[in-house]
Amino acid sequence: MKSFSKLILQLTGWKITGDTDLPQKCVICVAPHTSNWDLPLGLVVYNALGRKASFLIKKEWFFFPMNILFKALGGIPVDRSRKTSLTEQIVEIYNARQDFQLAITPEATRKLNTEWKKGFYFIALAAKVPIVIAALDYGKKEAIFKKVFFPTGNVDADIDIIKLYYKDITAKHPQYFSL
Repeated sequence: MKSFSKLILQLTGWKITGDTDLPQKCVICVAPHTSNWDLPLGLVVYNALGRKASFLIKKEWFFFPMNILFKALGGIPVDRSRKTSLTEQIVEIYNARQDFQLAITPEATRKLNTEWKKGFYFIALAAKVPIVIAALDYGKKEAIFKKVFFPTGNVDADIDIIKLYYKDITAKHPQYFSL
């Protein structure tokens, strides 16, 4: 799968840049998220690195036969209508595994969202794992691993710092990306 994913990137003109020596356990903050193409592109990028990350996806996508596909790809269904602690559930997964990387889009939607969701941050903080700042730059055709960031607990200040890493990134649909 690694070689095939590298071939796909080569044929489409995409490249991977930045620090790809990623921690065994981390939350991958992936932005911008403005297109359905972000997920398959992200999966191809991560497979090209020889790795597999899990991702959160609304439970409505977990119907037969899509549930089989998404589970195989690392999907974790989320029921947004229930007020259960997703953070606690995900932290349990981090605690139970030696190697777990979870990719989360902070916008939580492909539509314009001027307020990022902070769940990725709270998961990293509670699980005591770093946040990998990753970007899909459609303008440069680059998947960029920008920084391994350790949350300090100062949520608003840390989110502001994280957002700065995306200031020069071009989304697939720029009109839907806001910092």
